[in-house]
Amino acid sequence: MERFDKQSDNVKGALILMLAAFGFSLMVAMIKVAGERLPVTQILFIRQLGMTVMLAPVLMKTFPGSLKSGQIHLQFARIFLALIAMVFGFSAIIHMPLADATAIAFAKSFFVTIFAVLFLKETVGVYRWSAVVIGFIGVLVMVRPGTAGFSMYGLMAISAAASAGLVMVIIRLLSRTDPPSTILAYQAIGVGIIMAVPAVIQWVPPTPTEWALLAAIGFVSYFAQKANIYAFSYGEASLLASLDYVRLVYATLFGWLLFSELPAMSTWIGAGIVILASIYTVHRETKRKQKIASAPNGRGFSNP
Repeated sequence: MERFDKQSDNVKGALILMLAAFGFSLMVAMIKVAGERLPVTQILFIRQLGMTVMLAPVLMKTFPGSLKSGQIHLQFARIFLALIAMVFGFSAIIHMPLADATAIAFAKSFFVTIFAVLFLKETVGVYRWSAVVIGFIGVLVMVRPGTAGFSMYGLMAISAAASAGLVMVIIRLLSRTDPPSTILAYQAIGVGIIMAVPAVIQWVPPTPTEWALLAAIGFVSYFAQKANIYAFSYGEASLLASLDYVRLVYATLFGWLLFSELPAMSTWIGAGIVILASIYTVHRETKRKQKIASAPNGRGFSNP
């Protein structure tokens, strides 16, 4: 612990992010294992129930104020979009190679750019638009429309990335009025309530091993999210956003060890294009913020 304390904030953030990325990758690997027999609705319901239980101590301290929102319509929009992102994303994880589903999920950053222009009225220059176009070309290389390797699950993975991108934009808007615990609570509880009915209808009695697996999914996903938050509290966002692509390495490793999956060459090429375009987008966003912050009227600026 003493050695960790001596590191710079960026090194601390990077180390914690590596742990968070491992946790997220382990979570999706466990979802893929559980999905071999259990329906995705049941997995999602139990995951959300577990997260709600872990959030309960924090929420109960200030209840009912912890559920008071200044933009309730955006909270419900976020629940709906998070539901789409998770159902489609989990389905893609279960039915696609882990590395493929993980790589396509990185397209989220391009959708964030598009939705930020539409809903936040952000200004995006020709370089960032070019990165978005190139990034989507990388996605097409991985999905391979019109070939034997194309499947509906590739489209689900893209839809999940688009929904997750819009969720991030909504979170920017919600963060102007609502604390993080309230935003997280609405998502955890709302998605869980909606998933309760289809989960009961499609319920498959889990074995003791599957119950342990489902509990581990909730536990690991909660602490991976906490680690992710701590990482960004230490390190610079631009650096950590670039390092987050280590998830693809972990996903490839888990896919190989647990499911004997190795990515096709098209996945490596497409993922490389997506990652480079995403890193460039992060770089341009960082430079834009630096210019705004250094402007005469830029003091106190905060990106929503």
